[in-house]
Amino acid sequence: MQQHTPPPNENTAQPPAANTNPAASEETLPDMLAQLVPPPEPAAISLWPATPLAQGLAFLLLAGLLYLAWRWLRRYRANAYRRAAEAELGRIADDPAQIAEILRRTALAAYPRQQVAGLTGARWLEFLNRHYPGNGFQGEAGQLLLLAPYQKIASTTVAELADEAKVWIRQHKSEPHPQKHFRGQMTTGDHSHGASA
Repeated sequence: MQQHTPPPNENTAQPPAANTNPAASEETLPDMLAQLVPPPEPAAISLWPATPLAQGLAFLLLAGLLYLAWRWLRRYRANAYRRAAEAELGRIADDPAQIAEILRRTALAAYPRQQVAGLTGARWLEFLNRHYPGNGFQGEAGQLLLLAPYQKIASTTVAELADEAKVWIRQHKSEPHPQKHFRGQMTTGDHSHGASA
């Protein structure tokens, strides 16, 4: 007895044909990189401190910097007369009479008028020596300072006197008073006291 083989059913699922081209099923590296999703942008970092403590410290730091700037500006303005006197001293450093005049005007700018204007002779030299860390106006330099307004003096101590005057202008301990300025021109009254330097 012969077995009857049924005809093949066209609807029967056929196994998929083997892929004879392996390169077609594999994705290339550029293809895979193109499918990557870019990372999200990080949130912008604020420069303002985030915690109350940090904000307080930042405020204190800012206040401290402003205070230091204010102190520096105040001191810079208060010392304007020193810069003016030193600049004028640099222009006439070889004339002892003008050195004496500049020292007198600087002292009038730095101290109350009633404290300085009447000083003459040894009292004037003592005042100069007492208000800066030195005693350079003793001896020959001091005598030159006293005599210079009255006569022309050729002396080798003029350079020493000019140097000491510059040191005094820079380092004297000033006292606060309302009108601190260095006048380029002296009045008649001031000149009479300057001549007594």
